[in-house]
Amino acid sequence: MTHTTTDRPTREASGVVVPVLAFAGIVVAVMQTLLVPVIKDLPQLLGTSPSNATWVLTSTLLSGAVATPIMGRLGDLYGKRRLLIASLAVMVVGALVSALTSDLITMIAGRTLQGFAMGAIPLGIGLMRDMLPREKLGSAMALMSSSIGVGGGLALPLAALVAQHADWHALFYGAAGLGALAIALTLLVVPESPARAEGTFDVLGAIGLSAGLVLFLLPITKGSDWGWTSGTTLGLFAAAAVVLVLWGVMELRVKAPLVDLRTTARPAVLFTNLASIMVGVSFYVVSLVLPQLLQLPKATGYGLGQSMVVAGLLVAPLGLTMMVTAPVYARLSARYGPKVTLILGMLIIAIGYGAGLGLMSAAWQSLVIAVVLGAGIGLAYSSLPALIVGAVPASETGAANGLNTLMRSIGTSVSSAVIGMVLADTANDVGGVAVPTMHGFRVSFLIATAAVAIGLVLALCLPRQQRPSDAPRLRASSEEDAVPARAEEALRGFRGRVLDAHGVPVARARVTLIDRRGRQAGATLSEPDGSYALAVPAQGPYVLAAKAVGHGPLASSATHAGDARPVDLDLALPAETVTA
Repeated sequence: MTHTTTDRPTREASGVVVPVLAFAGIVVAVMQTLLVPVIKDLPQLLGTSPSNATWVLTSTLLSGAVATPIMGRLGDLYGKRRLLIASLAVMVVGALVSALTSDLITMIAGRTLQGFAMGAIPLGIGLMRDMLPREKLGSAMALMSSSIGVGGGLALPLAALVAQHADWHALFYGAAGLGALAIALTLLVVPESPARAEGTFDVLGAIGLSAGLVLFLLPITKGSDWGWTSGTTLGLFAAAAVVLVLWGVMELRVKAPLVDLRTTARPAVLFTNLASIMVGVSFYVVSLVLPQLLQLPKATGYGLGQSMVVAGLLVAPLGLTMMVTAPVYARLSARYGPKVTLILGMLIIAIGYGAGLGLMSAAWQSLVIAVVLGAGIGLAYSSLPALIVGAVPASETGAANGLNTLMRSIGTSVSSAVIGMVLADTANDVGGVAVPTMHGFRVSFLIATAAVAIGLVLALCLPRQQRPSDAPRLRASSEEDAVPARAEEALRGFRGRVLDAHGVPVARARVTLIDRRGRQAGATLSEPDGSYALAVPAQGPYVLAAKAVGHGPLASSATHAGDARPVDLDLALPAETVTA
């Protein structure tokens, strides 16, 4: 079991930390759509077949999916800022490799390195949780979470402009420059997180998860080329199922797993992750459909005849609206909670796709669709990290958000495969060229609407959460003589969960706060979900002693800096029974 240490960072987080971390997230997200404007030209540019050229995109997707949970866990163990910088550095190296080659294999290697940077987004969310006060955390995590869509949306017009007026390798030089700038800014203004998870890195778990994800995502991304009923596709799906089941069994037996499956199985985490897949599906559909509809020639009878750059500009408000939505989300979530904002976001997405079925006849209508969907996806994406952070211990923030980001990536992968198959099956053959049809576009929008409907049902299944205004304050004294008024005034101290050796919450465990002189400074009983909260009378080192019936005692030392921010500290009771 892991615990959280509470060493303070060497410097406090400045006001520019959030913009810098969000910028890093946007830079990372750019990698996902960087080559969209030149997709159709890649076979010619790389001197290879169309099926081989798709590996330039598939490699980034696979490496990003593998990296997000692994980098999140490494960040929990060794420092989130350190791993964020490492992720960006690997991305810069990969961009330079791709910028200097037109060889297919070398290009795939560079793009694989670029995909590893996707781990920067959960790392940024974890840094925000560890450093920011509660009143700033909601909007900050919303902006960081939305950076996936913001970067993807803004990259389309900019990449189209570069590809139209310069050598396509300039795209990678630009990406490397942005990555280097993000590293420099991170080094200058972002302090290291004070939170650490104790334990060792689960190497076997990382290998097992990586193998299972590759075996699962590979047939999804290549199924249309290989055939969905081919032996290769079905064989890889079967192998993925076997590997992931074996990996799950192994993770349940490891003391410090890569992914705590017991935590992941909690309803708040499980339904959030499942809803994330559906949000990922809905996000990618608009990114696939609108650019094609806008660029098809008017001679088709339904194409809007726009240039690559204009099409990118008309879709860009998708990302811009997501960015603007972050502060709106913060206010809504503060009043109603992230579950309500997730449901509201999905309703807006459903309205956007429903209206979009009849808004495909003019370029300005595409702009309306992008704005509406951007607002809905922005609210939904912003809600996800808040739901995860509220359901897991601080020592697991990076890994849990990494897994959530992975769920979104799986959603976009499934969306890409399904929508690609639909558009291909409904296309018209014009002079040997497959031209997407309006029927295919509308079926794609219907699929997105269905995915959102499923996500809405999953969101409704989330456990009811307390609104921030209803949240209990930290307790100020022992459970025997606690005064409600004093408890309401307690704004600083320690909080966390009391867990048994298997990670199961322990109710009514007595948690005692002992100061540096060995005197009791407060005590409380853990709630049914294992949570506890204790205020500190002054700055300094403390010992938190925990005891429950049927468990051995535990003492954990920690230091509080005396400010208004609580320190997260989970307490894991020994498995052996100690008689009184």
